[in-house]
Amino acid sequence: MSTTENPANQVDQDGFKTVQGRRANKPKTEKKPEVSPAEQEADRRRKYKTAATIVHQVLQNVVSAAVEGASIQKLCVDGDEEITKLTGAAYPKAKKEMSKGIAFPTCVSVNNVVSHFSPLPSDELAGATLAKGDVVKIQLGAQIDGYAAVQTETIIVGATKEDPATGRKADVVKAAYNAAQAALRQFKVDEKNWTVTDTIAKVAGQWDCKPVEGMLSCEHTQGAIDGKKRIILNPTPEQRSSHEKASFVAGEVYGVDVLVASNPDGKCKAAETRTSVYQRVGGINYQLKLKASKSLIENVEAKAGYFPFNLRALDDITKARVAIQEGERHGVFRPYEVTQTPKDTFVAAYMFTVLVTEQGPALLTEPSGWYSEDKLKTEKQLADDEIKSLLATEVNQVKSAGEVKVTEKKPGAKRIRRPKAAGAAE
Repeated sequence: MSTTENPANQVDQDGFKTVQGRRANKPKTEKKPEVSPAEQEADRRRKYKTAATIVHQVLQNVVSAAVEGASIQKLCVDGDEEITKLTGAAYPKAKKEMSKGIAFPTCVSVNNVVSHFSPLPSDELAGATLAKGDVVKIQLGAQIDGYAAVQTETIIVGATKEDPATGRKADVVKAAYNAAQAALRQFKVDEKNWTVTDTIAKVAGQWDCKPVEGMLSCEHTQGAIDGKKRIILNPTPEQRSSHEKASFVAGEVYGVDVLVASNPDGKCKAAETRTSVYQRVGGINYQLKLKASKSLIENVEAKAGYFPFNLRALDDITKARVAIQEGERHGVFRPYEVTQTPKDTFVAAYMFTVLVTEQGPALLTEPSGWYSEDKLKTEKQLADDEIKSLLATEVNQVKSAGEVKVTEKKPGAKRIRRPKAAGAAE
């Protein structure tokens, strides 16, 4: 006996029931709630501040460990490992594709070394240690979803209130700290980048010091710390004429690196130390020939994106050393060279990350935890009334995101659901 098929029981090619050829149970697509510009900005600030909070936590630990006899290489390795661990613990419910990690590898540069010293195990200076009286600059950065905070702190090993540092070491640290504080207060809407350049030079001169020639501070954008708007220190006449003028706009974020030297002209040159910190240059897609070079690009983009990285973080340091040379020749990678001022001079640095707001500058990173006037005994004092007045103004601090903690899961442990308190938010 023949029968006719019930249209209600028909199924289309995707497995959905149909009635008269139409899907009867087409799934409803849930619309994502629209996010207002105010909510987007709050989320952006929260991520910047979370990165800054992690930087503060790690920097405090590295500063505490930077004592006489400490291994510079170990300080750098420990700093990077802690940044990686803490950024990995932040935003645990975020999508896997959210970028989190190191925005600038930990560098520990001593005395006349300006910056970017972070030795590899195979380097000649891998065994370098800190000595009492060393002027030590510690720089590191973290990023959450591409929003980066970078900070530098300068300490003098062994300097205390009871046994303060003296002479040119004390001069250069005071000059750099006060120059950074004055620069911070200049990040107001419509202020010019050249105002910051000139202010830093003016403050450094109060202690007969000079900003390090040609050093740059850049705007931060999502995924990058080398934006188009920049501030240059102690420019040469050629740099002053060619450097682009810029005005600050509300919502912009800057990483401001104030480096001050005790030598009379602030000039520096490349050190003989091998470079270990590099950066993938955005917008450069030159087809490298070596197979190892192509593999290196993939490795770097997966681990660091377009943020600076240490060769130590890559899968094979030896191969990376060779492969990166081709990339550097063709502009695919930018080296962060180790530079230095003349022997028997000193460099101090304070870097901060700041948000420009309609109400004025808002500090994202935390204030220096080591600096204290009574650790530094100098004969020179700040005499300029205009600078004194500027330093007396208050600066807003972006609200803390709270300490980031790493939760260790125990094998076999089960999550216990606790009853929700009355009135608790969903």
